[in-house]
Amino acid sequence: MEDVILAPIITERSMLLVKTGKYTFKVTKTSDKVKIKKAIKDKFGVDVVKVSTITVKAKKKRVQKNEFTESSYKKAIVKVKDGQKIDLFEIGGSK
Repeated sequence: MEDVILAPIITERSMLLVKTGKYTFKVTKTSDKVKIKKAIKDKFGVDVVKVSTITVKAKKKRVQKNEFTESSYKKAIVKVKDGQKIDLFEIGGSK
């Protein structure tokens, strides 16, 4: 089986979504919602309620005279069942 989940997306907005039980991941372009749901359940052991996918378009970047294009990617926002969480997104520690 191929790896569907490439990396977690840790941004200010995605960390705000964690409070509502939504987690953001970078996924392969060929993956669909059913594959993403199964991969999250297998990898993290949580029940997935909803999966939303977004294709992020490529952006042009410029460094001095050189111009290049960042590649596009697909991201998934996954809502888990109430009371469950993915420890990968937990920040800070308890003293």
